[in-house]
Amino acid sequence: MTEVRVPTLGESVTEATVATWFKKPGDTVAVDEMLCELETDKVTVEVPSPVAGTLSDIVANEGDTVGVDALLANISEGDAGSDTAPKAKEAAAEAPKASGGASESVDVMVPTLGESVSEATVSTWFKKVGDSVQQDEMLCELETDKVSVEVPAPASGTLTEIIAAEGSTVEAGGKLAVMSSGDAPAAAPADTQYSTPPAGNGGAGKDIKDGPAAEKAMAEAGISRDAVTGTGKDGRATKADVAAAVAAAKSAPAPAAAAAAPRAPVSADDASREERVKMTRLRQTIARRLKDAQNTAAILTTYNEVDMTECMALRKEYKDLFEKKHGVRLGFMSFFTKACCHALKEVPEVNAEIDGTDIVYKNFVHMGIAAGTPQGLVVPVIRDADQMSFAEIEKAIAEKGKRARDGKLSMAEMQGGTFTISNGGVYGSLMSSPILNPPQSGILGMHKIQDRPMVINGEIKIRPMMYLALSYDHRIVDGKGAVTFLVRVKEALEDPRRLLMDL
Repeated sequence: MTEVRVPTLGESVTEATVATWFKKPGDTVAVDEMLCELETDKVTVEVPSPVAGTLSDIVANEGDTVGVDALLANISEGDAGSDTAPKAKEAAAEAPKASGGASESVDVMVPTLGESVSEATVSTWFKKVGDSVQQDEMLCELETDKVSVEVPAPASGTLTEIIAAEGSTVEAGGKLAVMSSGDAPAAAPADTQYSTPPAGNGGAGKDIKDGPAAEKAMAEAGISRDAVTGTGKDGRATKADVAAAVAAAKSAPAPAAAAAAPRAPVSADDASREERVKMTRLRQTIARRLKDAQNTAAILTTYNEVDMTECMALRKEYKDLFEKKHGVRLGFMSFFTKACCHALKEVPEVNAEIDGTDIVYKNFVHMGIAAGTPQGLVVPVIRDADQMSFAEIEKAIAEKGKRARDGKLSMAEMQGGTFTISNGGVYGSLMSSPILNPPQSGILGMHKIQDRPMVINGEIKIRPMMYLALSYDHRIVDGKGAVTFLVRVKEALEDPRRLLMDL
């Protein structure tokens, strides 16, 4: 007999409420199959089966409050359980099982997602139940806050069960699917592929039952379910969601109730021509971080313009020789990166960040280069850019840019930046105000190069000009420092020889 106990619930969390039992006494269960769901004040916790066997009895019923390590149920081990899903037995009654017991069950698990990333969304399944797969063939794609992660098949065989459907939210180390290695056929037909309710948001029209703790909290607060946004499994409301809804209702002014509607009225004809698409996790993260930047930092932007004549002439003269020797094209980004590194040494507060009541000055430059991708804006980081040559910078930018477009960037490659350059000129932007990339205190916006008439030594001449914009956090960077920084960048670009002389 194996005991099923309450797992560790998290820091400072000592008890939970049994929200839902997915199994009943007498049911057969497989290893790691979900038995029940617990609900704490902050999160929803799923409890998997530690062994394969039969659920003997349930000690803690739905609605019961249990502490950490409390006994939830007992499982008797034996032939009743198997490594594959219990529904395989039901399928066996309808379809003869080929190959006998020659196949072996293989779990497909969520890989490591990166530093500080604990969950992801299943975006696409490339295979369906019953499909044959080769080892290392892509099974599905996961989407985290910043990158996409492809999950390969751990072995050759047949996909017998999909546990996490598209749209499901999964945790690092969680189970995605089950395969049978070898030539064994699928253990379950397509219409029985889900042995447990998939995690994530329920589909339209799906009846989701909230946990008893949340229902009790809503009853006590006198708040309707429509006013609560559920963040638990399948969109269930938790006690924390109810508390947040109550707090929002108290803080919101009464007249604002009429403005709570997210959209203006839409006619039936217009509604039929609309398309509603769920925001990707990356887009949600971009939206949240940009709004956090506006809410937190005192963002101000200063502008200047730079005459690109000398940079363009230098590039034209040496670009063929540069590419022949270094194997990479000479672009303008290396000039701007070098100019910014040079200016950051003179105005170090633009390369610093605020940590509480402290200012953290960085004696190095990890340059973020914003890159647009089909999935959204990402900012790969070139580490120690201030120690790199023109060729090293160009190679790093080319390599990071390709990996960004292919969705191959790792979390580590987008963390730790101290300053960012964003080039809106590649899209034709003539002037813009870039927004900070927290916790950084500065970002330089580049724009398109456009011929304009300029007065040079009393004469009007046509020059290739570019507007520059520096957005900075006014809490740490004063106007004098911001203007000085932008002037130094301008001077270095208009006379690139200054970079060689460290002037």
